[in-house]
Amino acid sequence: MVVDDSHTIRRSAEIFLTRAGHEVVLAEDGFDALAKVNDRAPDLIFCDVLMPRLDGYQTCAIIKRNVRFAWVPIVMLSSKDGVFDKARGRIAGADHYLTKPFTNEQLLRAVQQFRSATQGVH
Repeated sequence: MVVDDSHTIRRSAEIFLTRAGHEVVLAEDGFDALAKVNDRAPDLIFCDVLMPRLDGYQTCAIIKRNVRFAWVPIVMLSSKDGVFDKARGRIAGADHYLTKPFTNEQLLRAVQQFRSATQGVH
């Protein structure tokens, strides 16, 4: 799942991931993501930090507090890469942090990293 309020970021991630053979679910913001996580139970979530209404940290924390989805790895996406931003992501429950703009290789490396970690979990 890719959660980002930027159509360009969502579309880029979708293209990179689809070309690599992954099924991709897109969400425009945190509320959209919460509904789709419940319906689709994704294996990995890429979540933008700065979004209107419900930011990425809040979205991450809500997903991680749900017993059904606590195991799902969440990779925060942000244009900020400071220590404070990464620490805040960890506190919210994020498993990894990618700085935007990300490359195809960075995205696919994150998928590979968490694929082995989640095999057989659900």
